[in-house]
Amino acid sequence: MKIFVAGLPYDLDDDELVEIFEKFGTIISAKVAMDKETGKSKGFGFIEMQNDAEALDAIESLNDISLGKKPLVVKKAEEGNSRPPGSGPNSRPGGGNSSGGFNRDRRY
Repeated sequence: MKIFVAGLPYDLDDDELVEIFEKFGTIISAKVAMDKETGKSKGFGFIEMQNDAEALDAIESLNDISLGKKPLVVKKAEEGNSRPPGSGPNSRPGGGNSSGGFNRDRRY
């Protein structure tokens, strides 16, 4: 099962993420999301655990605990696109940023 975790301290790395979750079972992978431009953590990551029951135990045990300034959000990762629909740079036909009409704010 793949798990999403948010609210991570910005100085936490992949190995430390493994340490947090390995208490609950076998970790297949653990990755803290990093900003490509700055190389700094985005404060969230993904963990893949071998056993679903152990993953569910980790989610229940770790959700809403504080590792730093904010409580963790730990939940089963959603399959597929991680962006909400319509949030990408080319979400409108033609990729434009049109406001959808002429004289929209004009009052008559």
